[in-house]
Amino acid sequence: MKYIDEFRNPELVKNLAQRIQRITTKPWVIMEVCGGQTHSILKYGIQQLIPSQIELVHGPGCPVCVTPLELIDKALFIARQPDVIFTTFGDMMRVPGSEGDLFRAKSEGADIRMLYSPLDALEIARKEPEKKVVFFAVGFETTAPTHAMAVYQASREGLGNFAILSSHVLVSPAMTALLESEENRVQGYLAAGHVCTIMGTKPYEPIAHRYKVPIVVTGFEPTDVLEGIFMVVLQLEQGRHEVQNQYKRSVRPEGNLDAQALMDMVFEIRDRPWRGVGTIPQSGLVLRPGFADHDAEKWFDLSHIQPQEPSICQSGRVLQGLMKPTECPAFGKQCTPQTPLGATMVSQEGACAAYFHYGTWKSQEKEQEVNREH
Repeated sequence: MKYIDEFRNPELVKNLAQRIQRITTKPWVIMEVCGGQTHSILKYGIQQLIPSQIELVHGPGCPVCVTPLELIDKALFIARQPDVIFTTFGDMMRVPGSEGDLFRAKSEGADIRMLYSPLDALEIARKEPEKKVVFFAVGFETTAPTHAMAVYQASREGLGNFAILSSHVLVSPAMTALLESEENRVQGYLAAGHVCTIMGTKPYEPIAHRYKVPIVVTGFEPTDVLEGIFMVVLQLEQGRHEVQNQYKRSVRPEGNLDAQALMDMVFEIRDRPWRGVGTIPQSGLVLRPGFADHDAEKWFDLSHIQPQEPSICQSGRVLQGLMKPTECPAFGKQCTPQTPLGATMVSQEGACAAYFHYGTWKSQEKEQEVNREH
């Protein structure tokens, strides 16, 4: 398929793997920030193609996964109100709250609808003015512009029955927080290409300079990821720490200025809790006071929400790159895509889901069983 096959070419993949092998002289730990990259790494066996000295760890690159449990519980409470039409992306339907998930609430009679765009929720609000229409606005900088547009349009039209429940987080503050952690192991980053399509590469320059870590913006195909790894390793081996753009076919240094302006008009930056990680300063987007009429958290009394995280779930350490999913005692046992304990096993970008679908843990378990029998 044109424009896809070129980036999955076996000869290019082999050549890039060999180049990485030739330049690697030391152990290095590289974190890919985006869950889409994590799935590519597992799906195409990229860790097995590169030298064993290079360890790829998986960061908090899934907005569904880092949505706080408290916000999931708020979503469930709002969705169960009799006058509400609750709308969301499909990824959020099975994310577990303290008591059930949105699929369960829907089966119990809540009017919950899966949409592809917040603009579809706007259309519902226009057609059903007697209902309160709430859209669960989850995402990084990638989806924030479309959610900002929906709020702006609702405000301009005077659609007082439309609101969003905002769970928007910013990537660069999370990268900084991980580097400042006492447990940090990250020596280089593969930055998320789609986020940089909106924000550009400039936000990463102060991080690379201050913490002396190379940051390479990459795409999501095998050749993208391998070339990104090559560029990071080359910088590490040479003692450099720069921001480089492997994903030039989509990312410009300045990003999308129109999208940034729209985000800035509708949202303001605040401190934000990340599920499993904790509160990260200046890492979240909330609606500005001028758009408060479209803030779902102001429509309902949510003060009674007191979430309880399952103690056995180790997704927080997975999100910080401190643990591989298979090291969690619940992985593949109490926690599966059918019975998830954490969002990392639910989302299409979650690291636990990637290991479950593409990893070798099943064959490893079978081998262990055979060894026990003998």
